[in-house]
Parts: sequence; structure tokens; C-alpha cells
Amino acid sequence: MSRGTNSNSSVLTIRINNELNEHLGKMKSRLGVSKADLIRNFLELSKYIIKQKNSLKSLNDRDFIIIKRSFLRKLIVGSDELDQILLGDKLARFVIDIARISGKVDDLNYKIDICDNLGFFPKFIDEENYLLVTKKFGPNKFVEAFLFRLFTGKEMDHNYIEESLKGNKSLKQKYKNDFKIVQRSESHFTYEFTTLNQS
Repeated sequence: MSRGTNSNSSVLTIRINNELNEHLGKMKSRLGVSKADLIRNFLELSKYIIKQKNSLKSLNDRDFIIIKRSFLRKLIVGSDELDQILLGDKLARFVIDIARISGKVDDLNYKIDICDNLGFFPKFIDEENYLLVTKKFGPNKFVEAFLFRLFTGKEMDHNYIEESLKGNKSLKQKYKNDFKIVQRSESHFTYEFTTLNQS
């Protein structure tokens, strides 16, 4: 590895076979980027996942598989609300574990970068520093549980399901206080607590 002209960057020289080189050439044309940018994007993923010869793993050594986002969303939508809450919380704890291993457990920006780079949802922060999460990420309860754990470090109350909220005014008020909706976009979830500190 040799130093580049920029003190914050390095030049990495590697040898690849012709078949892989041709594939990269086709991919760069397909995506409309340079070969260097294409390779740089793949290398950037090494900050979030480990690719070995026959396996794909997270930084906390959990096995990964790649599935279609629409298929995963269909499975989550088909679950009952309590299962959605449990799954959302578990996925957020997974992100927090990766951040902890990287020494960035208190860095919200880094945790959102993980979500972005692992394909959960695009990093979209508005002018007032609110995170906007696309509704394509999953159903309401799943997303609420995920964001609540990610931003507050706490587990969402399991009673915040429609069956328990129905007819229970005090519980409903507590739920509304915890999940105050911030109107930003019809196609995104945004809550009062999903802000990034600018300190």
C-alpha cells in the first residue's frame, strides 16, 4: 500500500484475474460510475460486513444471507404486532452491537450509516436534523420498535399494540407521548425522538 497525494487517503494496488476485471468493467458501465468508484464502494462495505471466501458475516461474527427486501418485508407484515415489535427491537440491537464493537455505540450517525450500508433504509436527514425513514422499511410497529431502541436504547412497551391500546385511554396517551409523530413526508416515518444531536 502506498501513500497518495492526499494525506487522508492511500493507494491500494491489487492483482485480479481477467474474468473479474471484465465483470467490473460491465458493472461500471451498467451503473454509470468509474471502476475506481465501483471498487471503492465495495471496499467501503468492509466497515460493516466481513466477506470471506465462502461466507458473509457481520462484524460481531453473525452469519449473513442476502434476500430480497420485498420478501423480508412481506414476512414482517405477515407477523402479528407483538412479533413485529420484537423483531424491530432485535434488529436494532444487532446494529447497536456492531457499533459497540467499532467503539461507536454512542454515535447515532454511525449507527444510521450501518442501516444505510446494510440496505435497511437510505440515510435521509432533513434540515432540522430529523431522520426520515422510508415506509418501505417495514410496518409501523416494527419500525417504531427499531427506532425506539436505536435512538433511546430502550425497548418499546409490548403493550403498544392495537389490541391493548383499544379502549385504554391512559395507555394510548402514553403511547402518543412516546411516539409523537413529526409531519415531514407522507412516505416516511419521523418521530420527535428521531433527531441527531449536532454536538
